[in-house]
Amino acid sequence: MTDDAPRQFEIDLPPEKIPGSYADFANVWHTPDVFVLDFLSLAQPPHQGVDDEGAAVTVVPARVVQRVRIPPQQVFELAKALTQQLEFWEQETGRRPEHPLGPDSL
Repeated sequence: MTDDAPRQFEIDLPPEKIPGSYADFANVWHTPDVFVLDFLSLAQPPHQGVDDEGAAVTVVPARVVQRVRIPPQQVFELAKALTQQLEFWEQETGRRPEHPLGPDSL
């Protein structure tokens, strides 16, 4: 097999994975060797709380519904694919995504 040959992926989606998992938002973090994408769903409505220093905060209880680990090399491809799909979505719907967890929505 030569490195110059184009790749054609054959992707198998197991039946139990077809429905997917709903996530309200994602958290991304990394180690030296891997990027981790935690997809989270709200567990309860946000509520007022206090942080460790006594400052008022809005607590957003959430549960990880899926964790995906990818190598650093794939982060650039993922970012390009997300940007491309977001542009397609904006063109198709004529709108921009809302920010459901932004400061104005809590």
